[in-house]
Amino acid sequence: MITAALVKELRDKTGAGMMDCKKALTETNGNIEEAIVWLREKGIMKAQKKTDRIAAEGLVAAVISGNKAVVYEVNSETDFVARNEYFQELVQKIGEAILASGANNTDEALQAQSELGTVNDLIINATATMGEKITLRRVTLLEKTDSQVFGHYSHGGGRIVVVSILEGGNEEVAKDVCMHVAAMNPKYLDRDSVDKDFLEKEREILKQETLNEGKPAQIVDRIVEGKLNKTLKNICLVDQEFVKNPDQTIGQYVKSNNSKIVNFVRLEVGEGIEKRVDNFAAEVMAAAGK
Repeated sequence: MITAALVKELRDKTGAGMMDCKKALTETNGNIEEAIVWLREKGIMKAQKKTDRIAAEGLVAAVISGNKAVVYEVNSETDFVARNEYFQELVQKIGEAILASGANNTDEALQAQSELGTVNDLIINATATMGEKITLRRVTLLEKTDSQVFGHYSHGGGRIVVVSILEGGNEEVAKDVCMHVAAMNPKYLDRDSVDKDFLEKEREILKQETLNEGKPAQIVDRIVEGKLNKTLKNICLVDQEFVKNPDQTIGQYVKSNNSKIVNFVRLEVGEGIEKRVDNFAAEVMAAAGK
């Protein structure tokens, strides 16, 4: 059964009309992900809404020392706690402990030692002190060589953090790359790093969309490759228009400074976490016994 709630969920994710969403769900037996593909193939949904940025609270941060950097996220239940000085100090201590340990994932990071016990101990104590759940997630360790440079940029008081690694160049160029990444949110470094399964699925979706547009079969493949090329320009860092100068790509900007982008990591608070929505009116009524 296609419920109104299911239709609304698809509409919120895609921006498509209510009737189109209902039809897509009917055609796909209520499967949300297949319905999104169906809408794209029919050309009904030209651009999926940014559903991977449902906000949870907390801070993302980076700690850099020498040739190593750690990029990580510490979550809290409320933005109020995230702005608290105690919480901000906790985030810094966690990062320093992780970097010193060389941990490269959350499980390892939780066991990293600090002056006050493990990172997990710090989190347990902070949870007890602050009165709400605190968690650690998405820990990435980056390492560079002596000939490479780190770039670092934090935006929105710890809402977004980016660390880049450049071969050659300087920290100013590396920071420009980070600022661009923060603004444009590329998914991949270049076309060689694009996931092959993603390319195959995207090509098939675009083919069905083009066929449904009534284009002659003999030119469909050419049109699909043109559309795919446009998609790759949008999601690959080196091909994106540089935010400070749209007349050149970020790859061209870096090359003009005798440098090359080796790697980057971008984190934004709460990506992929469903934020609790409180109904305060209902809570008040319940507390009043009504």
